Amino acid sequence: MDEKSYIKAQLALKQMTMSKLAEKMSELSGKKYTRDSINGKFYRESLSVKEMKLIAKILNFTIEYKSL
Repeated sequence: MDEKSYIKAQLALKQMTMSKLAEKMSELSGKKYTRDSINGKFYRESLSVKEMKLIAKILNFTIEYKSL
C-alpha cells in the first residue's frame, strides 16, 4: 500500500476528510494547507518528511524506518 492509500484509509477510519486534515496541518504548522495542496503533493510525490511526520501525529500513527 502506498502512502496516499494508507493515509486515505486512516482518514476514513477516523472519519476525517482531507479538508479537515489540511485544516489541522495548518493549525499545527502555521503554514497554509488546503485539500488541493495536499492532494497535489501526493500526486507529485513531493510530500516532505516533516509533512509526513505532521500527518502521522494528527492521525496518531508512527513512521518506522527499517533496513532492507
